[in-house]
This record gives sequence, C-alpha cells and structure tokens, in this order.
Amino acid sequence: MNSRYKRKKRRIRKRRVFLFIVLILILGVVGYAAAQYYIGKNQAGEGFEKQEDVKFNGKKDAKGRVNFLLLGIDKREGEKKSHTDTIMVAQYDPKKDDVKIVSLMRDMFVEVPGYKKWKINTAFFLDGPELLRKTIQQNFGLDVQYYVMVDFKGFEKIVDTLAPNGIEIDVEKKMSENIDVTLEPGLQRLNGKELLGYARFRHDAEADFGRVARQQKVINALKDEVLSVNGITKAPKLFGTIQPFIQTNMSKTDSIALLTKVLLNKPDKIETLTVPVQGAYQPGYSDYAGSVLEVDLEKNKQAIDDFLNDRNKDNTDTTNEDTNP
Repeated sequence: MNSRYKRKKRRIRKRRVFLFIVLILILGVVGYAAAQYYIGKNQAGEGFEKQEDVKFNGKKDAKGRVNFLLLGIDKREGEKKSHTDTIMVAQYDPKKDDVKIVSLMRDMFVEVPGYKKWKINTAFFLDGPELLRKTIQQNFGLDVQYYVMVDFKGFEKIVDTLAPNGIEIDVEKKMSENIDVTLEPGLQRLNGKELLGYARFRHDAEADFGRVARQQKVINALKDEVLSVNGITKAPKLFGTIQPFIQTNMSKTDSIALLTKVLLNKPDKIETLTVPVQGAYQPGYSDYAGSVLEVDLEKNKQAIDDFLNDRNKDNTDTTNEDTNP
C-alpha cells in the first residue's frame, strides 16, 4: 500500500514538473513574440497617412472562406487622395488550407456605382475601398469581407524585415524605366526597393499584363519565405513592422489568428487568375479615361466563379501575354 502511494506521488510530481516546463516554454514563446512585435513596430518608423472613418460593408462568404481586397497604395506628393496600382482579391479556404488570388487589371473600363464608366482603379480614387468593393461586386459578382491597403514603403519594409538578404527572383529582362532602380536580367536576390520595382515595371510589350504576372510571381516568392523556418520565427517582428504601413478592417486578434493558422498549415501553392481572361477583352479608348480595356463582363464573371469554386482548372494561373484577345 505504501509503495503504491509513493509511486502515485512520484507520478503526480513528474506531471507537475512537466506542466511547469510546458508553462515556462509557452511564456517564453509569448514573451519572445511580444518583444519581437514591439521591436518591429519601433523600427518601422512613420507610416502612411491612414484614411479615417472608412466604411466597408462586404459580406461573409457563405462557404466559410475568407476574402480580402488587397490594394497596393501609391500616395503621391501634393495629392490628398491615393492611387492604387495593385488590385487583388485573395481567398483563403480554412477547410482546404489553400489560397487563391484574382488579379484585377486596373485599366478595365467598367461601370462605377453612382458614377459613369471609369477604369476600375478610379473607383478607389473617387471614394476609397468601399466604392471599389461595390464596383467589383456589381461588375463581377464577387464580394469581399475585408480590405487590406499596403503602402509601397510598407512593402519595402516587409521584404527587408522578412528577408534581410533579399528574395530570390529570376529577372526576365533589363528593367529601369519609372521604377527608381535598374535591374539586370538573371537569377538574383532583390531587396525591398528592388523587388517593388520589379513588381511595378510595365514599360515593355506586355505592359500591365506583364506587371500582373510579376506581382503574382512575387507573392509566391514571399509566401515561400514567410513559410520557411526563418520566416516563421520572424513573423512577430514582421507583424509589428507592417502596422504603420497597412490599413485594414480586420481586427488584430483575427489577423493574428488567421496568420497563425496559415503558418501552421502551410498552403503548398497560391493559385492565381488574371482578369480579364484571354478572349474576354479588347483594347479601347475613352475620351476622358484614355486607353482602357473593354471587357466581356459575363465571360470574366464566369471565369472568376469557376476559378474560386474549383471548376475548369484550366483557368488556374492564367496570365495574358499581350494586349490582344
């Protein structure tokens, strides 16, 4: 009886020691994460001037997927309103642990609710992310729950924090016009400023279609870096660094929860679709908007729906190679 009591007591003691060690480890991880978050936030510096009282009335996805309107913001000196060079809708499916991105060409000539026809990126300039959300929903039947605006300086900070030695990219050709850097062709590691220039370059025969393809390439490269061991350990600092350079209607709690889920499940690939799809647009011209893309809304709406719902897999990774349908 006495020996049985002693064995039971030893088991209880070992269990307590184990739980104590686990608690110390958890506190250590939380403490490290908090410290790295504030280090990143303090090192970030001054961010962009964020819009106040932003309304965004997107609805939750009926299938439980999470949709984001991702906007790359270019705040030009002397202008009160911002322009958006990058318009993407990202979808994360927590049931399948996959990520899909629909890239929307900024020159698509579409009806803007409450206004006349404009290039789609003009909707953001006129009245911010909510009008752009309405424009996308009205023309393409795609609604989003959250928006994320990223300042271009913030993009540079993200890259330099995540990968101090740069992100590996195979640069297809020499690039320099209007990107503030000169890039030579070949496989190389690009810092934040260089990677931003690569993603924004559009002065070649491929124009905006080539730029969208490069942006998709950059996102996949960043995804690989984030999901690497080094990227995961830098996640708290990265989250702190980007705070001054992003604006979103997603709470910090939900953001951290979603980021944690993505990091733990590590989606293998980000599938992409460029809209307009081939055969569903033609170059056009507007007296007040300049060069535009006239699009077949029904064909593009169907392509988006098929892509997001895993129908007609041939649409995946669709990139237009020129401006002719």
